[in-house]
Amino acid sequence: MQELNAIFTIAYRDVLGLFRDRTRLIFSLVFSVIFVGIIGGMLGQNLGRGLPFNYTQFVFFGVLSMTLFQGALGGIISLVRDRENNFSQEIMIAPISRYSIIIGKVVGSSTVSIISTLGIILYGVVTNVGLTFADLLTLVPVALVATLTGSAMGLLLIGIVKNQQTFQMLFPLVIFPQTFVAGILTPVNKSSWWLSLISHIAPLTYVVDFMRNMLSGRHTEYKSLILYSPWVDLSVITGIFLVLVVIGTWTFVHSERTR
Repeated sequence: MQELNAIFTIAYRDVLGLFRDRTRLIFSLVFSVIFVGIIGGMLGQNLGRGLPFNYTQFVFFGVLSMTLFQGALGGIISLVRDRENNFSQEIMIAPISRYSIIIGKVVGSSTVSIISTLGIILYGVVTNVGLTFADLLTLVPVALVATLTGSAMGLLLIGIVKNQQTFQMLFPLVIFPQTFVAGILTPVNKSSWWLSLISHIAPLTYVVDFMRNMLSGRHTEYKSLILYSPWVDLSVITGIFLVLVVIGTWTFVHSERTR
């Protein structure tokens, strides 16, 4: 029971921090909407008319998956901030498991990430994207997969990075390349061998492919864009998650003990 309370408290602290920071809350709700509206709308009107699928909708679902992944990854940065403020040391000496601390941060950052998608979901409902309630139900497992994978990658980074400045420099290098090679803005199933190799290295590729798999039942046009079956995507994502969590947790706890 004590471990569950610790997990809940750490997660609640992250959620509370989001609502207390009004600027961050507004930016997180609006940024993805602007991204989809400008990128998806502009490219869809100029380049997407000859495509066999709704390009704006294609980008919408891709950006939604990226927002979940990116939000969870970025949420883990608070552990770096806590380290600089020595708050993490106070947590470490508490009579709770180190893994409860990590689980609490993963739950907290994942919850914050899901809250950050409310703006883009509202955009999808009120515009011609065609987002339906059935689509939202279908995307529930996608949200879980995307946030857990993003959190796991965040854990790996904080085990390596020692301060916020370095993390903030590294963050775009992790996110931006995956934006272009993971199938968010363009299909990647017909890429050349070397671009396909880069795509398969990116964890976000399997998250996006899993998302297309989940939606292909209702949006059959996505079936021709899918790389693998959903079970292959889940198997790869599970393997990535376990490896990153184990390595990230060990390096983070080790770095805290040797400070």
